Amino acid sequence: MPTTSAELKGSLFPLSILVLEDNDLDKLQQQLDNKLKQAPAFFFRAPLVVNIEQVSEEDIDFLALKQAIEAKDFICVGVCNGSTDQKKQARIAGLATLQPPKATEARAKPALKDAPQAVEEKPVVTQAPLKAPDMIVRQNVRSGQQIYAKNADLIVVGSVGNGAEVIADGSIHIYGKLRGRALAGASGNKGSSIFCQSLEAELVSVAGNYWVSDAIEKSLWQQSGIVKLDQEQLTIEPLLDA
Repeated sequence: MPTTSAELKGSLFPLSILVLEDNDLDKLQQQLDNKLKQAPAFFFRAPLVVNIEQVSEEDIDFLALKQAIEAKDFICVGVCNGSTDQKKQARIAGLATLQPPKATEARAKPALKDAPQAVEEKPVVTQAPLKAPDMIVRQNVRSGQQIYAKNADLIVVGSVGNGAEVIADGSIHIYGKLRGRALAGASGNKGSSIFCQSLEAELVSVAGNYWVSDAIEKSLWQQSGIVKLDQEQLTIEPLLDA
C-alpha cells in the first residue's frame, strides 16, 4: 500500500495584530465591528494575533477572548507578548503563542487601533531583499481571484475588478483600472508603491497602512495615481504625463 506523509515547509503569511488594551470584551467587540464596517470584504475571517503586552499582569479568560473575536467573524490564531503563565493559559484555550519578529514596529503602531485615516493592518517586519523576478499577469483579474507576488513586484497588464485582490511583497503596477483591493509591501517593505491608470479601489494598502474607498479624495477618483507612504501616512500622487 502506498504511504502518505505530511510535509512541513516554512512560509510567511501576513497576519493582523490586535492590541488588547484591557479586559473589556464588549469594548473589543465594538472596535472589531468598526473595522468590519470600514472594509468588510478585507477583514471578514481575517486571522488575528492578539498582542497582550498591555495586560501582561492581568488574568485573561482566553477562551472568552477567542469566542469574542470569532463571534465578530475574525479568526483568533494566537497571542504574543504575554507572561509565562498567560502563555500557558492561552495554550490550554487552544491558542498558539507566537514570538513577534525582532525588527518590528507593531508595538508602536498596532494594527487595529483607530487612526484618522491610515492604520497598521498587518505587523511590520524587516523585509528581505526582493529576489524573485517581477510577476507579470497579462489579463484582467476578476472578482474572487487573488494573486500574490512573493518577494517580487506584481505587474498586471489589465484591470483588477471588484472583489479581486492583488498582493505583492514589492510594488504593484496596474495598467488598467484598479477596482478591487491592492496590497503592496505585504511583508513590510515601506518603500513599495501602487501604480494604476484609474484609481477606483475598494482598498489600497502599503506595508499594512490602508485606505478604504471612502478615504480616497473624490478629486483623485478614477484618475491615474501612485499610492505610497510618506512619513508613515498614505499619500496619492498623480502619474506624470509622458
